[in-house]
Amino acid sequence: MVEPVSIASLWALPFMQRALLGGLLTGALGGLLGSVAVLRQLSFFSDALGHAALLGIVLAILLGLNPTLVLIPFAVLFALVVSALVRRSQLPADALLNIVYSSSLAVAVLALSFVQEAKGSLQQLLFGDILGVSWLELGLLALLLLITLAYGAHSRRAQILLTLDESLALSRGVAVPLHRLLFVVLLAVVVAIAIKAVGVLLISGFVVIPACASRLVSRNFNGYVGLSAALGGCGGVLGLFGSAAFNLPSGPSVVVVQLLIFLLALLLAMGSRKGKPAPGASPG
Repeated sequence: MVEPVSIASLWALPFMQRALLGGLLTGALGGLLGSVAVLRQLSFFSDALGHAALLGIVLAILLGLNPTLVLIPFAVLFALVVSALVRRSQLPADALLNIVYSSSLAVAVLALSFVQEAKGSLQQLLFGDILGVSWLELGLLALLLLITLAYGAHSRRAQILLTLDESLALSRGVAVPLHRLLFVVLLAVVVAIAIKAVGVLLISGFVVIPACASRLVSRNFNGYVGLSAALGGCGGVLGLFGSAAFNLPSGPSVVVVQLLIFLLALLLAMGSRKGKPAPGASPG
């Protein structure tokens, strides 16, 4: 049985300080963009992008480069190509995304079998290891969070209209293609960086779960987006504490904590509905 480690001793470790800051930043980013992705039904897109990102990691290993620096342009290019295919192909979007991400994952795993130095780190690629986050990656996360906040504040009206109805947004003068492109690029970059924390297989839950939990208890758009970011950040920090304290994988620990937060939000939402009268029922 693994002996628990005290929080004070964990906080004193420099690598744990970096990991906790990375979990907070990554969780907040996942919650911010995930809130919009859920409303626009782009959840499966983030899943496909996360699976295909393993191919970008393989390219980085083969080239001897920092995986994060290779993953970002790879993820952006992948997102743009897939978005164009979805628009121009007559196939259903979910079917096309399934083909792309499953084939990319298969090619990446086959390529990894020929890269000797990567065989031992396959589990970290699949399930994440944020305890090894670097200051470079933290800087990228902080910069990306600032860019996301600035873009969200500047385009708040456009984001609400796009979420409600793209035709309505067009009629109100919103540049729909531009905002769609910018959001997809931001989502791709966040997924590329968040893979360090939660891995390829769990990235979709990392983006979707906080947003769904927030949607259950929020009453307006601003509160929904803000709470989603807060729940994502809290889930990242609490999951990392549990991971380090009990010597558990970091990625699954974060997602499990987020799942517990979602279940709590579900219970709160169900409890609040029980106290309301049924539609058409008289209060007396």
